[in-house]
Amino acid sequence: MSFVEYSELIQEGDVAIIFLGHDSMFPLMVQSGAQTQTRYGVIRHSTDLIGRRYGSKVTCSKGGWVYVLHPTPELWTLNLPHRTQILYATDIANITMMLELKPGSVVCESGTGSGSLSHAMLRTIAPTGHLYTVEFHQQRAEKATEEFREHKVDHLVTVLNQDVCKDGFGVTGVADAVFLDIPSPWEAVGHAKSAMKRQGGRLCSFSPCIEQVQRTCAALAEHGFGEICTLEVLLRLYDVRAVSLPLPDFGPDDPSRTDPGVPDRAGPSVPTNTAVTCRTAIAPREMAGHTGYLTFASKSLV
Repeated sequence: MSFVEYSELIQEGDVAIIFLGHDSMFPLMVQSGAQTQTRYGVIRHSTDLIGRRYGSKVTCSKGGWVYVLHPTPELWTLNLPHRTQILYATDIANITMMLELKPGSVVCESGTGSGSLSHAMLRTIAPTGHLYTVEFHQQRAEKATEEFREHKVDHLVTVLNQDVCKDGFGVTGVADAVFLDIPSPWEAVGHAKSAMKRQGGRLCSFSPCIEQVQRTCAALAEHGFGEICTLEVLLRLYDVRAVSLPLPDFGPDDPSRTDPGVPDRAGPSVPTNTAVTCRTAIAPREMAGHTGYLTFASKSLV
């Protein structure tokens, strides 16, 4: 099992996602002889998981059942242990696209946090790319290193425990892209420029406050970055439902007719109080709004 390579069969040491429902799932480490309790009963790793195919329907001891799913960055984002606030798929998708990441890309990231974006970038740049991720907090850096090893992506990532604003990313002239998710990204813009290749590259900074964005944009301009733009991604989910709409009664086609039940030359008339049922999408009255601002820029070739 690897987060960047698909495996058919569940093996000991794998991280699998136990799916009870769209709003209920959790990760577990598959270990021979171990048992995991769910509301549907016990899952016995040796007999219920090891050797089975990912996607299998597993019956628990109480007769209920769950699905065992192969881990992906999207599922990990929904199930990871939160050490910090994390980025979700809405922002991650735009970051990956706007940074122009692809297999073989070299990326610098700060801070690592809970590793939500890190896993998505690792899948994108595999199998020949590399991620240099910097985390200021020592325990979070150690936990991220452990998770990368468990998820079998540690050969694609280097975790550094240092202050990126003072010590940089530990590399020079190698990065195709840089991502910043720190309280004062403007202090790391110079180090980001040094880490990027001479041929140029893309930078993204995630900040929840517009004052942070203003200072970051000013620092980017001072360091010669171009194509500076800031955007905000808002997710709006529509509720698809069946609705009944009454058909309007415009009266008979022939003004001289008064009985709506008598057919006319155009065909049979429509009975009064008729309604039609159709499916439509209803916009939410309230929605989750601001998550953060994404500021993008390109390193100048000059």
